Amino acid sequence: MNIDLKEMTQLAPIFRELFKGYHLSRSEPECYAQLSTMQDQYRALFKALGFELVCDPRGFYYFVPEQMGAQVNKTAQRLALFTFILVEHLADQGRDPLSVLDGGSIGRDELPALLEKYRDLFMQAEVTTHEELEEKVIRRLTQLGFAEDSNGVYRFLPPMHRFLDVCLAVQHDRDLAASLHTTDLELRAPVLMDDDSGDAIIPIDSAEPEAEPANESEEDALARAMAEERAAQEEDA
Repeated sequence: MNIDLKEMTQLAPIFRELFKGYHLSRSEPECYAQLSTMQDQYRALFKALGFELVCDPRGFYYFVPEQMGAQVNKTAQRLALFTFILVEHLADQGRDPLSVLDGGSIGRDELPALLEKYRDLFMQAEVTTHEELEEKVIRRLTQLGFAEDSNGVYRFLPPMHRFLDVCLAVQHDRDLAASLHTTDLELRAPVLMDDDSGDAIIPIDSAEPEAEPANESEEDALARAMAEERAAQEEDA
């Protein structure tokens, strides 16, 4: 394939954003338009440079991290947990989670109630205050291209499908687990390029006094804690 760098007028901003972990979508019209029209050329060029460009048909682009181990980084776990909580919260309110997370929005004024309702789960993600929720979760969503902040209204962008896919898979597994009378679920958060927290993994402490299952993975523990929290809320209802 012939690659003409002169035609790649957006190469510098495209590479800069993708390299820092940003997910490019239509919110960046010039970069997105050129990626869409020269997708094969950009994929070939980045591959030659040692980067794998993912072109999601739902309308966004991102780099695959070099390390694709089983353990996900802390940022990804927080964002996956937040997405799952938001799906549960919206469903409880009678709102369609997919319509909100697929191009919809929530207001900053909704965050305090969300934090209070799911405080135990947020604490496991080291998020205990409204400020930490905005700093560790909302700011990261906007920095990585999953959402836009418009004067306190957070509009979700197509890359949110990476976390929605996880939530839908967990919900499917939960329905299956319920039919089998088990809560052994896995929450496999996507691996992100950018992780400013190092290799640390969120410590998960069971809300119940029982000992955790032997050899339980971080993902299993997180999913189990979420299932237990959900069950407790249903009992209190």
